[in-house]
Amino acid sequence: MMMTAMTTTPASDPAAHDRDARWQAVLTRDAGAEGAFVYAVKTTVIYCRPSCASRKPARGNVDFYPLPELAERRGFRACKRCRPADAPAADPKIEAVRKACRAIDAGEGAPVSLDALADATGFSPTHLQRVFKAVTGVSPREYAETRRMDRFRQTVREDGPDHANVAGAAYEAGFGSSSRLYERAHAHLGMTPASYGRGGAGARMGYALADCFLGRMLVSATEHGISFLGFGGDDAALIEDLRAEFPAAEIARDDALLGRWLDGVLQVLSGKEPHADLPLDVRATAFQRQVWQALIDIPRGQTRTYSEIAVMLDRPKGQRAVGRACATNPVSLLIPCHRAIREDGGLGGYRWGLPRKEKLLGTEKSTSSSVGKKRAAVAKDPS
Repeated sequence: MMMTAMTTTPASDPAAHDRDARWQAVLTRDAGAEGAFVYAVKTTVIYCRPSCASRKPARGNVDFYPLPELAERRGFRACKRCRPADAPAADPKIEAVRKACRAIDAGEGAPVSLDALADATGFSPTHLQRVFKAVTGVSPREYAETRRMDRFRQTVREDGPDHANVAGAAYEAGFGSSSRLYERAHAHLGMTPASYGRGGAGARMGYALADCFLGRMLVSATEHGISFLGFGGDDAALIEDLRAEFPAAEIARDDALLGRWLDGVLQVLSGKEPHADLPLDVRATAFQRQVWQALIDIPRGQTRTYSEIAVMLDRPKGQRAVGRACATNPVSLLIPCHRAIREDGGLGGYRWGLPRKEKLLGTEKSTSSSVGKKRAAVAKDPS
């Protein structure tokens, strides 16, 4: 059965009621909702105040953000008519988070300590950390990390992707070393200003196919990064999966665009570290992003149970939600959902078949063990 990266929210979900209330505020141009949120229109790439007098968009083209800074981080531009970035926050907590975001952005990649952010907002460091994550879905450190990555990608797009420019862009973006960039680049989730809306509308996607030890592999990407990665035994079936995932996108085979990224994915399969030139262009809710980041943090050759991951995310009863987040992962391997298993040690589910999951885990355990032995031998006898 085809699993998509877009999930529907049950009517009983409080988040669904929040979105309905916000949409109603937009329809009625409710000035009382000023400062509580902004709405962003995917077709125009512009975000507005709830009371903006501009023509109302179709509901399916609208996303909501608690902060203007978060809308801008996703690539939206402020409306020149209603100037949403100038609206004061309705809630002191949201205003404190906005101040923290502005302080991080003003640092232009330089580290800003939690204590410094706390001084700027008037909150204690512990309280600010908790409020910041509640509002944005990420910690101040994770927010700063994504801003550095955004800065890096912008510089590379402007200056070109050769090695010297990449190294220079890494330092300019605030990474202390190019190795730090390579360490974090593969973990950058859902922060690319995606050009596509629901079903991939407006996106131009290329794909390429290759053989690997799991059978046939398909990698598809927008110009911003990899959006889909799948395994199978039949090219036509993989292409059909891709088109079902993004039914409204313009999709065509493009070996020239995908060649470099395809080689990078094959290197990851062979046991090498992910490269900085393997960016992801995936859409994710805050919770999906947290689960996917937790999966990436699992060392190669190891596994975690769904319950263990839920506990790590302070959701001790959220193992089923973790399982759903794994199932909706569109870029298998790069977000290693195969490292999540059941409490009884069983493999659980896997979109591309349990035999592939078992083989992938076995290969990772074998290669990581081999690398560990080589490192131990070098440490014992450096000569």
